[in-house]
Amino acid sequence: MNTTATRDAGTVEFRITGYAHPDAQALSAEVQQEYVRRYGDPDETVMHAEDFEAPAGLFMIAYLDGRPVACGGWRAKQAGPDDLRDGDAELKRMFVIPEARGRGLARAVLSRLEQTAVEAGRARVILETGTEQPEAVALYQSEGYAAIRKFGIYKDHPQSICLGKQLAPAV
Repeated sequence: MNTTATRDAGTVEFRITGYAHPDAQALSAEVQQEYVRRYGDPDETVMHAEDFEAPAGLFMIAYLDGRPVACGGWRAKQAGPDDLRDGDAELKRMFVIPEARGRGLARAVLSRLEQTAVEAGRARVILETGTEQPEAVALYQSEGYAAIRKFGIYKDHPQSICLGKQLAPAV
């Protein structure tokens, strides 16, 4: 899914790269520093590149005029504790570099991630974010995400917020 769209501030290209791609790793390092600034520590959730390989996942990067500026991915989840279901796709590492914010890139990445999850047969998107990311919470809520039972390693942390959205089935 390499798609290109021209925005008023340049040309945006969305590429499925995988999580092991050097640009994905560089953006992930930046998002970890964002977590340190906001929460005092990086996200300690275990991430494996193979979790983001089809058909069980996907990782994409948005390039603005050839520069990697935004990313996000999803990985398949199985039924388990905390109301996780077979068919869930967990969003991970949604991020836009500070200089590229305010251009709709996060919403565009989210839309493409949801679309690819539907195409892969995923029924619901779930995610964990936090109280120190109000812009992320606002984005997800504006796109129809609602509170779900907390899951993951931060489920008992008071700053943790877990959201989910039922996806339309593929046609």
